[in-house]
Amino acid sequence: MLQKKIVAAVGSTLLFGALVTVAAASHSWGGYHWARTANPFTLTVGDNVTATWDASLRTAATDWATSSVLDLNVVAGKANPKTCKAVRGRVEVCNSKYGKNGWLGIASISVSGGHILQGTVKLNDTYFNTAKYNTPAWRSLVVCQEIGHTFGLDHQDELFTNPNLGTCMDYTNDPSTNQHPNFHDLEELEVIYEHLDTVNTALSSVFSAAGRAMSVGQDIDHNNPSAWGKAVKQDAQGRNSVYERDLLDGSTIVTFVVWAD
Repeated sequence: MLQKKIVAAVGSTLLFGALVTVAAASHSWGGYHWARTANPFTLTVGDNVTATWDASLRTAATDWATSSVLDLNVVAGKANPKTCKAVRGRVEVCNSKYGKNGWLGIASISVSGGHILQGTVKLNDTYFNTAKYNTPAWRSLVVCQEIGHTFGLDHQDELFTNPNLGTCMDYTNDPSTNQHPNFHDLEELEVIYEHLDTVNTALSSVFSAAGRAMSVGQDIDHNNPSAWGKAVKQDAQGRNSVYERDLLDGSTIVTFVVWAD
């Protein structure tokens, strides 16, 4: 989810050391990935955001689509932004005034057997309408990071006070240089999606043809932290950042949370 930093290297020796550190890192999120039968595969992203967010969403989609394994197709959304219910085979991106509930943004995915079935991104305008977060830089960082989570990416670093790594998958107190994915994010996607599967979970028709429900967990109120399930990870500041909730159909909803200051 979303707040990051940047790596400013001074001198060729420091720069080389920083790059080696990043290249050695691995930030797959639990091994979660969309099943697909070929690369690159196309993932549909539903645009349920207002005009204030459109430019940030389009930029993030363009940035992530530079991956060699992934294409993004941004289309009209199918969700009510207030509830942002998930749709099988898609990622729905929404913004609304979700209230002073503490979170700035959340990314949720439904997974089964390690495969992502659907995803949602929610951006909380209650905080983005405040002076601190109402900036293009903060919007770009959060959208980029939350969408990255729906592909199966984790953060590259989770210390807000560390130097920025130049990627949106990095916690920071200063988003100025952490608004886009970097080389290692794209490299990690190649690792995550190196193998192929026998089915494509990024196609809603797969679930329809199998007679399965088009959406799972739609009645869960993701605005309410009590509905996210069990906390399974904390950020560097000791706040619960990842939650899991098992559903009756055998799938699990995993939620990444970025807390506002």
